Amino acid sequence: MQGFEPEEPGNPDVVGWGVGPVLERFERVRRIAVLRGGGLGDLLFALPAVAALQAAYPDASVTVLGTPVHQELAASIAGPAYDVRILPFAEGIRPGPEDPAALEAFFTQMNRETLDLAVQLHGGGRFSNPFLLRLGARHSVGSRTPDAARLERNLPYAYYQHEPLRALEVAGLAGAPPAGLEARLRPLDRYAGGLDPFLAGESAVVVIHPGATDPRRRWPARSFGEVAAACAADGARVLVVGTRDEEDLAATVVETAASARVTSLAGELELGALAALLAAASVLVGNDSGPRHLAQALGTPTVGLYWAGNVINAGPLGRSRHRVHLSWLTHCPECGADITQIGWTAPRCPHESPLVAGISVGAVYQDVRMFTAKSPLPRGR
Repeated sequence: MQGFEPEEPGNPDVVGWGVGPVLERFERVRRIAVLRGGGLGDLLFALPAVAALQAAYPDASVTVLGTPVHQELAASIAGPAYDVRILPFAEGIRPGPEDPAALEAFFTQMNRETLDLAVQLHGGGRFSNPFLLRLGARHSVGSRTPDAARLERNLPYAYYQHEPLRALEVAGLAGAPPAGLEARLRPLDRYAGGLDPFLAGESAVVVIHPGATDPRRRWPARSFGEVAAACAADGARVLVVGTRDEEDLAATVVETAASARVTSLAGELELGALAALLAAASVLVGNDSGPRHLAQALGTPTVGLYWAGNVINAGPLGRSRHRVHLSWLTHCPECGADITQIGWTAPRCPHESPLVAGISVGAVYQDVRMFTAKSPLPRGR
């Protein structure tokens, strides 16, 4: 089984099927570490695999090796029971100033904990597989590009693959079939009370998130503002959310809408309060970003703005609760570079012009109306 890469459906080591082959479970697994750095959405993509591992190894503890926002999510929202240990800064793992002493201390501590299984859900493995191997686990599984270090069981890495399904396919290498295809979370009651001034008496609440880590994924804030104005004119309460870094974007949405029923809460909400707001909302309108993925995990309908390549990796699977508006651009509007050749195989061009600017305001608004008007569509999970 050393270096296994699933190729033949008839392989005798394959005992079942999930998203991909489900191999035999490892024996005597009591401690599992899952490597998944990045932002809020990155952890949400990994949670179905975490749930699968927990179901396959019910006596094992699961620790996610992640980032501060992952730790905040685990502490402030109800969901799968797992711990989060914050990763040290390391190239290709967690961007920031590397401290060799901190790295050594991290690996020393992880080796002391005698991990039974290490699971790599952090990309193609060029940096993450060597990092994972230094944890000293008895068993290792993950994805890998041809130039990455081999783990005990390997999934060939292709950039264009739905991230939650990729994570589930990796979990299958460890003998864990899917327990669900998407993350499922619940808000904590303690955060709901502070939202009463914004939600009391409202029949429809539209939450707008105009931000995204990558500027190319951002629909123009003024386009969001036009949607906000139309929703407010229909009688909906519109709340604009975001981080402190996104306050200017939120202010532009509010300014464009020019309505007393449109308010910015950017920079004001803890993650738990954001989750409570999203769970109470009629719909979230946003780019391919963490709050959109969080709304989906909470069971809230969404209207998402996506570049076509991103929807392959990060789009919702269903369309009853989630509507997707696509930009089909294939070349950079500034330099003409082929923007479909991205990931580990090719460098991206340096330009940051939005790729989704051409999406129709009217089309987005019509989908929002589908969720704010009365509808027989159930909100149950």
